[in-house]
Amino acid sequence: MKLGAVTYNVLRGWNLETILTRLEEAGFEAVELRTGTGHGVEPEIDAHERARVRERFETSKVRLWGLGSACEFHSPDRDERAKQVELAKQFIDLARDVGAVGVKVRPNGLPDGVPVETTIGHIAECLRELGDYAEERNIEVWLEVHGRGTQEPKIIEQIMKSVNRPSVGVCWNSNPTDIENGSIRENFERLKPWIKSVHINELANDYPWRELFSLLRESGYDRYTLMEAQQSCEPERFMRYYRALWRELNRP
Repeated sequence: MKLGAVTYNVLRGWNLETILTRLEEAGFEAVELRTGTGHGVEPEIDAHERARVRERFETSKVRLWGLGSACEFHSPDRDERAKQVELAKQFIDLARDVGAVGVKVRPNGLPDGVPVETTIGHIAECLRELGDYAEERNIEVWLEVHGRGTQEPKIIEQIMKSVNRPSVGVCWNSNPTDIENGSIRENFERLKPWIKSVHINELANDYPWRELFSLLRESGYDRYTLMEAQQSCEPERFMRYYRALWRELNRP
């Protein structure tokens, strides 16, 4: 496993050059560019700018791991879901052009008054369409374990079983709801077949980080764990501290 970062929140407001420089200095190896956080790598940029971004990453030690969209598919409104799918396709095209591996999407809750099975069906239907679109472009789609109710691993498991697309996986999000009786093992096992990316947050909190890293190693996970921590008034110092703590917690 390697350590990367999401540009939410420690890296928020930095331009792309600052992001790459500071990640390299702190020993981070990859980045997920979260939409709307100031880096400027958004679906609106033209072909020339996309080529420039790709070339800049090719000369950097930092890998462009993913694009963190806020596309979500839980709405009971068909037109809204279709709108979100089309936006996600734009992110997939952008990922292909700039050299990213995948695009993060999410559910953002279970709508009131809608049967859970109906919402699961809506999300899965959108992901099947996106999975087919992404596979043609050699891009992955990562469903973040996110949202009120939808962050329950058993709900994500049901969604993924219904999706059944090799290009669609899960972004483990290190939520308190992962923990049952002090352990995440049961819920990790639920989602293990689909874990393609991992978000980690405050390593000093009481989430069972050693267990998570151990389970990831046991599963053969050899990708990135991405820092998604709160903003710091001393980001460069915080990032060095975070890497040191990550290395300690990640020791076999």
